[in-house]
Amino acid sequence: MLAHIAGCLPRESARVLWESASRKEGLSPDALRRIQWTTVAARECALSVTGLSDSGLETIFVTRLSRWGLRMRQQVVLAGRPVDVLIGDRLVVQVDGFEYHSKPADRRRDLEHDAELMLRGYVVLRFSYAQVLHDWPAVERTIARALAAGAHHAA
Repeated sequence: MLAHIAGCLPRESARVLWESASRKEGLSPDALRRIQWTTVAARECALSVTGLSDSGLETIFVTRLSRWGLRMRQQVVLAGRPVDVLIGDRLVVQVDGFEYHSKPADRRRDLEHDAELMLRGYVVLRFSYAQVLHDWPAVERTIARALAAGAHHAA
């Protein structure tokens, strides 16, 4: 099925499904890479799987931003909780899909964590589902401005 997905869907969509399969079905990224895939598309998907994305939205974000060649790490635990993406040493990016951000308690938890991160010297950018999927150029501009300001470097 994964080989079929890799061959039939655009790269970004295929990567979302491969990441989901890895995370939800417990398929090790290393095991996926050891399979002798018969197509270039499947081999590329296998090489890109990390098993770290909590959501398809997070995979889309990382896939799109990976073209920039930045040092990005996913699910780094900071201030006791994982963050979606850490760029460089200090730029935290959180992408808010509906599943984990639909209740007032979720919002409060996020704001409390953001405040703690900022007090520890991190810069936190938070983007919604709609921004990532429907206004990607604005997301890119915001990240570019943060990078230009050196927000990703330790003080």
